Amino acid sequence: MPPLPVKGSGVLFERAARKLGYHPFPAPMAILSQPRAGRGACVNCGFCLGFGCEVGAKSSSLVSVIPMAERTGRCEIRPNCYVHRIETGKNGRATGAVYFDAQRVTHLQKAKAVIVCANGAETPRLLLLSANNAFPNGLANSSGLVGKYLMPNSSAIAYGVFDEPLNDYKGYAVSRVFHDFYELDAKKLGFYGGGGLDARFDFTPVGFAMNGLPPGTPRRGSEFKKALQRNFTRTMEIFCHATSLPVATNSFSLDPDVKDAWGLPALRMTFKDHPNDMRMMAWMADRATEILDAAGAKTKWHNPINEQQFAVHLLGTCRMGNDAKSSVINPDHRTHDVPNLFLCDGSSLVTSGRGQPTMTIQALAYRAADRITALAKRGDLAGQANHAS
Repeated sequence: MPPLPVKGSGVLFERAARKLGYHPFPAPMAILSQPRAGRGACVNCGFCLGFGCEVGAKSSSLVSVIPMAERTGRCEIRPNCYVHRIETGKNGRATGAVYFDAQRVTHLQKAKAVIVCANGAETPRLLLLSANNAFPNGLANSSGLVGKYLMPNSSAIAYGVFDEPLNDYKGYAVSRVFHDFYELDAKKLGFYGGGGLDARFDFTPVGFAMNGLPPGTPRRGSEFKKALQRNFTRTMEIFCHATSLPVATNSFSLDPDVKDAWGLPALRMTFKDHPNDMRMMAWMADRATEILDAAGAKTKWHNPINEQQFAVHLLGTCRMGNDAKSSVINPDHRTHDVPNLFLCDGSSLVTSGRGQPTMTIQALAYRAADRITALAKRGDLAGQANHAS
């Protein structure tokens, strides 16, 4: 179907980027621009990021593939449940998943195969919580790499304020992007990597009041109110999304002291940006500022390039590979140690990519489903465990 209509920020971004010799294009968004299959098209409500979609235009699995699966009669969704352990038998195979229901009653769901899709944080946590005598360091963790090599994608954000209203709070977040910096010249610039830049506005009014105003703006009183009223409709962002190098010490682990609401070890994140990524993001932020200048922004700035304190793309913590000593899963998404346990999410990636990873994760998931189906049809889900149990 056709791309979603361009927003004001997209028009300004495209004109400025072309002026500087770059090649912007409509951002690929998993959002319906036309009604399809019983789902409505985007109504430009302005509450895309961080909210559910009332008309079903945003193609989350909740409104796309899950209803299709349920209609087959072979898929049951159990909401408000918390899987906290994967059980294994004496032969080293997974036998099922243990979970709390909404009333905190414990259940065991037996299974011929277990597929974990909890992404780069909760997938390794579940494996670590499932440690037993055969797997004392965590399930499927004979390599010691479960939770290691966390990659969140580097990022930088620049802002511009314009004389005329853009009203970019309406509609979806991003309408234009370019990848001219996707493969940068490491020898020339002194750092490795690359990525994309996009034009967006992804603030709610409260979020904008807290984080979207220029440095030095009063944070209370009449001047704060005036700045908020004027700038909310006249501000755009340029978001830089790029490489995050794999570093073994960047990881998720079980906190030895902090417990969650169920009394289980909480997730602990240990992370420090690679100096290469810091240099790259400083360079990207300068390019974003140049685009805002070419677009005619009257005020422009970018966030300080600091160590990341927040991450949304949680990748690499159960990496894929052929060697069981240096990876957690094989190219079929099958764990090396437990032959009927599969991990299908962003934890499998060995590089961070240079932009939004969701469509790559989806493609790998469909591929994994085909591989798992083929294994089941030939009676090979059991396989041979590499781990001596």
